[in-house]
Amino acid sequence: MTPDIPTVLRELAGLSLRNAAPETPEGERQNALTLAAMLLGVAAEVWDSAAENLVQENRAIAVLLGDIASEASLRLSALRAENARLRGLLIAAHIAAEEAGDVAREAAIWAELIASTERRKLSISSI
Repeated sequence: MTPDIPTVLRELAGLSLRNAAPETPEGERQNALTLAAMLLGVAAEVWDSAAENLVQENRAIAVLLGDIASEASLRLSALRAENARLRGLLIAAHIAAEEAGDVAREAAIWAELIASTERRKLSISSI
């Protein structure tokens, strides 16, 4: 599971407080600051693309399901809830396609799952 931005920011806040203490060894402080800088960069990247990725993913899954993705709100919480709803339906559709031997439908579902993974890939990803 990937932590959400608020979780990462809370961890960074705690890390900052712990490393502000004068008794913190210099090596530990340097490692913590390097980690904090990397996490802040990743958080910024994820935050910037989160709504667009969720909207694209929700629309693509809705098309596969013959459903309509709700975009009544573009708040991340609403988009994530809609994504969870659609993914639940997609799992059921995938199971049904496997049981029916519908290879074309399975391939379409796998193609979207791969595309979804690519959309979420970070710039620091090695693969």
